[in-house]
Amino acid sequence: MPVSKVFVYAEYQVSIPFSEIDWVPINHDMKKFSGLKSKTWLSAINTNQVGGFYEFDSVENAQNYIENLLIPFAKQINGNLTVKLFDGDVTEKASIGMNSPFYSADSL
Repeated sequence: MPVSKVFVYAEYQVSIPFSEIDWVPINHDMKKFSGLKSKTWLSAINTNQVGGFYEFDSVENAQNYIENLLIPFAKQINGNLTVKLFDGDVTEKASIGMNSPFYSADSL
């Protein structure tokens, strides 16, 4: 069965702080991708690691985003990229049980 809730964790290791990267055009470009439901920006404490936590509606849409936005951006900023995909369907009931903001009891 296809996965209908995919979480993506992406992290860039870069040589410049988060505050010095122009994120405005990135936010604009990311909204053009099908299936992106949400994103939370991440900036590590005391390191130059930045990234995000994303929710997508399918593995295919998540992979398209990785290939067409995350990887090219890594090259643009000369950063190292780490990406992990997680199945949100398999953990749905457990997440509802802890009142996760990404789930609701109505989704059962």
